[in-house]
This record gives sequence, C-alpha cells and structure tokens, in this order.
Amino acid sequence: MIYGIPTYDLPLMGGVAFLSYLIGSIPFGLVLTALSGGGDIRKIGSGNIGATNVLRTGRKGLAAGTLALDGTKGAFAVFCAFVLCPFHTLAAESLAAIFAVAGHCFPVWLKFRGGKGVATGLGCILALMPGVGLCCCALWLIFAKVTRISSAGAIIAFAALPLLMIRPGRIDFNSPAYLAGVLIAVMILIRHHANITRLLKGTEPKIGQKST
Repeated sequence: MIYGIPTYDLPLMGGVAFLSYLIGSIPFGLVLTALSGGGDIRKIGSGNIGATNVLRTGRKGLAAGTLALDGTKGAFAVFCAFVLCPFHTLAAESLAAIFAVAGHCFPVWLKFRGGKGVATGLGCILALMPGVGLCCCALWLIFAKVTRISSAGAIIAFAALPLLMIRPGRIDFNSPAYLAGVLIAVMILIRHHANITRLLKGTEPKIGQKST
C-alpha cells in the first residue's frame, strides 16, 4: 500500500494521473494567441506559452484569459480527482496536481516544451490547499508589483511554498499534499532556471517588456 491506497486502486490512480496530465497539457496561451490572429506565441518574446509572454503581444485581455484558463485547468484537474476517487481523495488530488503542472511544463503535443507552470501550479494549490494557495498568490502579486518582474514573484512564491504548507505546531511531511507541493515547487523553480540566472545578472525583462 502507498499512502493507504490498496494495490487494486492503483490503476484508478494511474488514470487520474494520465487525465490530469492531458488537462494540464492544453496550451491555452498558444491556442488563444493563434485564434486571435496573433500568430505562434512560441515565436514571440521569450517563446514561452504562458501569460507573461502573451502579455508581450500587447494584448492584456489575451494575457488575462491565458492566466485564468491556465489556473482553471490546474484546479479542474484536482476537482476531477475529487470526483473520481472518493475513498483516497487527498492522495488522488495531490497526484492530479503534480501531473497537471507536469502536463503544462512538458506537454507531449509541443515536444515537451511547455510553459513554466506558475498559473497552473497556483490553480492546483488553491484547489488542494486554499489558504496556502492564497498566500502564494499574494506573494506572487506583491513581489511582481514591487519588482515589476513576474518571474521574481513566481520564484519567491514557490520557493516559499514548502514553508507555507507547514501547519503551526504540526509538521506533516508524510502528507501527500505536502509531497505534491514540494514537487510542484521544484518543477516550477527548475523551469525558471534561466530567469534566476538573468535576475542575478540584472537582465531579466520587466512586465510587458520584450525579452532579449
């Protein structure tokens, strides 16, 4: 048994993981930009399919739509796990969160070259742990506004995520939700390795500014 899940339920968990990956891999930034006549977002700015790069097209509404849909797909994947697995709900939701973010970051449709997982990760965490998710959102918005660098806010928010998940007086490192949060944070920070390098060099573009 893994996290109290009997062997005969593991195929169901595998189905949850696969479904969540497919949901997470929907490239809304790419689709919305193409449908609006903006071309291939991968050939604009940083080449990323996320909302920050969509904003570089100059269309704030399109960027807001991408942000909302990327966040919603993360929350939706967790909701699907809740519906499909009524007996091992937390483990299933945690698994869904991990694979939804993995799907966004490494979508098979785009040769595993996806986004950086920030909006999808926030959507997953909000659905899985609402209070922690709100804290992450607040950190992201505050530091993005202060620095005018979206990646700085994202890096700080997800670097803080493992600490935010620790309950006062109780450290439950064995919880599947805690494991999901740590893995999501690691994935997103790895996806931001180039941003971290540019931040240290002082060359990271500000919000709305074109990448160099």
